[in-house]
This record gives sequence, structure tokens and C-alpha cells, in this order.
Amino acid sequence: MLRLLGVAVLLNLLLLLPLWLRFGEISTRWVALEAVLIGALVLLLPAGRLGWLRPLLTLIVLVAVLVGFGDVATHLAFGRSLNLYLDVPLLRSVFHLLEGNLGIWAAWAASLTALLVIGFGGWALNCGLRIGQQQSPGVAVALVVVLLVVASTALMAAQWHHHRWLPVARAPAMDTLRFQGQQLVDTHRAHRDFSSRMAAAPTQATALPGLTGRDVLLVFVESYGASALRDPRFSEVVVPRLEEMDQRLEAAGLSVATGMLDAPIRGGQSWLAHASTLGGLEIDNSLWYRLMLESGRPTLVDDFRATGHRTLTVMPAISMAWPEGVAYGFDEIHAAADIDYAGPPLNWVTMPDQFTLHHFEQRIRGPAVESLFAQIALISSHAPWTPIIPVLDNWDDVGDGSIFYRWEEAGDPPDVLWQDMERVRDHYALSIDYALHASARWAEAFVDDDTLLILLGDHPPAPLIVGDDAGFGVPVHVISGDARLLDPFLARGFVPGMLPGTGEASAGLDALRGWLHEDFGR
Repeated sequence: MLRLLGVAVLLNLLLLLPLWLRFGEISTRWVALEAVLIGALVLLLPAGRLGWLRPLLTLIVLVAVLVGFGDVATHLAFGRSLNLYLDVPLLRSVFHLLEGNLGIWAAWAASLTALLVIGFGGWALNCGLRIGQQQSPGVAVALVVVLLVVASTALMAAQWHHHRWLPVARAPAMDTLRFQGQQLVDTHRAHRDFSSRMAAAPTQATALPGLTGRDVLLVFVESYGASALRDPRFSEVVVPRLEEMDQRLEAAGLSVATGMLDAPIRGGQSWLAHASTLGGLEIDNSLWYRLMLESGRPTLVDDFRATGHRTLTVMPAISMAWPEGVAYGFDEIHAAADIDYAGPPLNWVTMPDQFTLHHFEQRIRGPAVESLFAQIALISSHAPWTPIIPVLDNWDDVGDGSIFYRWEEAGDPPDVLWQDMERVRDHYALSIDYALHASARWAEAFVDDDTLLILLGDHPPAPLIVGDDAGFGVPVHVISGDARLLDPFLARGFVPGMLPGTGEASAGLDALRGWLHEDFGR
């Protein structure tokens, strides 16, 4: 019985730990039915007769535990459940994020440590099962064990049909594997339906004659979510900046309208928000993203080319091959290696936002002879949100970016900052403040009557930073020297100024393409 209890306690802890981390409520979730069943079976089966059972049970438990921890991490980062069908390809992106934040050696060390922990856990579990099966139980113990097997099996069967007869008991391994199996089936079905939609989609772009001769600039601010304006932890920094922007832009003769739209994702995967906005479809996973790009379905890139614009994207975070940019059909792609930046990277951030906007204005927009459609990604507000640097008052001081070397070692490194989550949240607010400040200075200097600037968030930050209830809303600021360009947005519920109304988002980012066609397609 002691061996039975030892094995059962070990299994119980392993299986329930992901649930405790994900949902809390330890007092109401403290029995894992699989632990009772496996512990009883190990003690009941004759010693040495079924040696193959130990590695099989170890594998099942280990997979369930790993998927459970993956679900915890996915929820903290993206505010959703893990989907093995879609998320396994993201492991590479996770490694590159670690590399950008902590350095290549720390990223490899973290990866190897995780592998060692997994291997040790499997070995320890297998040894525990072997110790539990060293000899057969006596008759009395066997009867107790049989009762445990029958009871745990009955409770698991009841739970399979969504009846919970024992409130403190769960079947975490069964629930986890069943949920992933159901997701596999549902995602495969959705994959087929989405593919059919893509096959039936129109293949011809539609011009936007109402924007002929205008520069249309779609500028995404990394991690800029509604909580930056509505959560007191962040709004005391961000809202005064927006109020100052109102005054500066009005003084520069610019009109502003602001609303709220829902991003398709939270916490990361900015490219899905970009795809939703450009394509006019809600793209909330990597599979849909790939299918949309492969389908030949036109996007805003094609629409503006049909209007007579030169189309381009400025993506300072892209430091590797990016075939997706070619699939979009941009006339020009300005990734990190294509931008003449002589300054230092600032942890994950390859170059500060002020330099990105300066480079765009001086090297790309300035020499242009035709109207532009440009997608620009601002990345200074990307985690780990350190260091926070000032916005330079004089644009000429930006130069080739070498001036930013003076802030290369400013502030705490990420591994120090992230020991205190409240400081992390403070830095998040300051990084959004920096991105908005730089954008305001650029807009007041370079946006004119022939420019339509759409400055918007790509997605809210991770629930780890803002909490589970922050939602998917992102602010959308429409700015121009020609107030008539803002009238359609005001008619759709946007309000004058840099602060949105108090209501929730009325649509998703995918609605923006349709709006532009309805309002400027004649």
C-alpha cells in the first residue's frame, strides 16, 4: 500500500500541476483519477510479466503533462488554449524570441534545460513505476486495488460523458488528450472549409479611386491594446501622451479620428494582425495565414497597386528570409538588412521606432515621385520593453542611428527586469508612450493634406501583462490634413481626437479593407 501511495502521489502531482498553474483552485482539484488507476494497475499486475507497460504508461503521462504545460504557456502568452495542429511550427519562433531577448547562449541554455527536465521527468516516472511493481500484492491488498481500479475507471467513464460524480477529482490526462484530439478534428474540418473559401475568392484587385494621389500609410504599433488606455496601471502614462498628441496635431493643422477594433490575436504573432488587415479576413492562426497567401486572393496591396500606388512594407523586425512578403506582392520590401541603420540593436528591437520613421521619410518617401501605400511596423514596444530611450527633438539628430549607441546599455537587462512583473508592466506603458511620442512628432512634421495615416495597434500584450479580461481591442487613429478623409470613419462610430469612445470594438481589423472599398471605392 505504501508503494501504491508513493506512485499515486507522484503521478497525481505531475498530472495536476498544469491544471493548478492554468486555473488555480487547488482545493477543488486535488485528485487525478489516472494516478489512482495507474498506481493500482502497477501494484496489481504480476512483477516482471508486463515490462512493456511501464514505458507505455510513462509516455502517455509525459505527453499529457507536456501538453498541459504547453497549454499553460500558450494561455499566458496568447490568451488561448494550445492547439498542437497549429502551434508546433511556432517553436522555432519561440526560440528566436528567446534569442532576441536573452542572447543566443541563454536561448540554447533554456532549450537544453527544458529537454533535460523532460528527460529526467520521464526517467524518474519510469523508475517509480518499476519500484511499484517489484512484487505482487497480497490477497487483501489486491482486493483493495481492484476496487480502486473499478472506482477510478467508473469515474473516468462518467467524466467522459461530462458527469462529475466526485467534485475534487479530475482526469487531466484524458481531458487533455481528448481536447487535443477534438481540436485536431475541428481544425482539419475548418482547414477544408477555409480552403474552399479561398478557392472561391475573387482573384482580381479592386481600385480605390477615392484615394488616388494620396499617400496611404498603415502604421502598426507593437502590443498597443485597449488596456493601455483603460487600465489605470498604464493609462496614467499613455492617456496624457494621447492628450498631448491631440494638441500637437491640431496645432499642425491635422484632423484626427479614433475608434476601437478587435485584433484576431493577443500577446504575439503580429503577422496575423497584418494579414487580417490587408486581406479583409480574420486570420487568427498560421495555417489560415499560409492558405490566404497561397490562394492568390487580392489584398490591400493589390488594391492600391490597381489604384496607381507604389506599394511597400517597412519591417525592421524581419531579420531572416521572408517569403511571405513576396507572396503579398509588395513592390518593395524594406527588412532589417535593407535599412541603413548604424546604431545598436536594443535587445529584441533591431532599431528604435524614431529611426524607422526617419528612414522611411528620408530614404523612401522623400525621393518618391508617385503616391505610396506603405505598411510600417513599429517595434520599440515589443517585449522585453527595455531599454526605454527618449525621443529626439530634432529629426536631423537621428542621422544614421549611431546616436543611439549612448543608450545601448541603458536600463536593466531583460533577465533583471523580468524578475519583477510590476516593473515589467511599468516598462510596457513607457514603451507604448515612446512609440506614440515618436509617431506624433513624425506626423506633425510630415503628414499633410495628401496623406491618410492609419496608426493602429497590432494586438494587445500577453494576458501575463494585462490579465485575462483585457480583451482583443486595439486603438485605431486616423490622421490627415484633409478632414474630409476622416468623415467615413466618424460615420462608423469613430470619435474626434486621439482618445476613443468608451464602447467596445464594433468590428475586427479585417473590416478595415471592406470599409476602405465602401468609402473610397468610387
